Amino acid sequence: MIAWDLILAAAALFFLLLFAFLNGRPNRRAKRHIPAFSELRRTIDLSVEDGSRMQVSLGVGGLLGPQSAAALVGLSLLREVAETASDSDQPPIASSGDAALSLVAQDTLRAAYRRLSIRDQYDVSLGAVTGLTPFSYGAGTMPMILDNVVSGSALVGSFGLEAGLISAASQPQQRFTLGGSDSLSAQALLFASAQQPLIGEELYATGAYTDAGRMHDASLHAQDVLRWLLVIGLIANAVANLFGMGL
Repeated sequence: MIAWDLILAAAALFFLLLFAFLNGRPNRRAKRHIPAFSELRRTIDLSVEDGSRMQVSLGVGGLLGPQSAAALVGLSLLREVAETASDSDQPPIASSGDAALSLVAQDTLRAAYRRLSIRDQYDVSLGAVTGLTPFSYGAGTMPMILDNVVSGSALVGSFGLEAGLISAASQPQQRFTLGGSDSLSAQALLFASAQQPLIGEELYATGAYTDAGRMHDASLHAQDVLRWLLVIGLIANAVANLFGMGL
């Protein structure tokens, strides 16, 4: 099993570097249209125009455990939202349920303000820990969403059942809500309660669809190739089993 894990890791790294090189060239492969990201971009632009703000929920996952991938996806989204809307009247805010994740979120916002040359306008309270357990985090995030100044929310990270509480807070005002999680139970709740849910691996495509950088595009293409290789491998193993030669 360890050998197969190393092979998969080496293949993922190879295709990631390959597509990172190819994505620097013109005529990059077009991505599949996902309406959730088009609506997200539209909501961010409208929040800048009408003086409202976006709220980004990063979940309860930490940066060192198995939920770190989803947390990093949320941070990449926060960076793109901050760089687009930080110079508006109502800059975006972020909530998290992990202390280390909150510190990185604050640093992400600070870096966006620095790149926009408005460092003096940065407020550390724009990134906050709203609870250190899943449901306390959900309860602490709901008032942020219910704020009349908030026009849309993005739940991107590691969530559990508390995702239903957070996304439900936007329903009475019919505000835009994008939801994605690495948990199947949270995905089910977000599918029913969020206006634009992200299903399955769409969560990990967030960076590529929000123009977060070349490596995000490369990661998306590498995922596609590895997925097909796994499908081909499973089919080949099934055929080999018919002849008594399966692994």
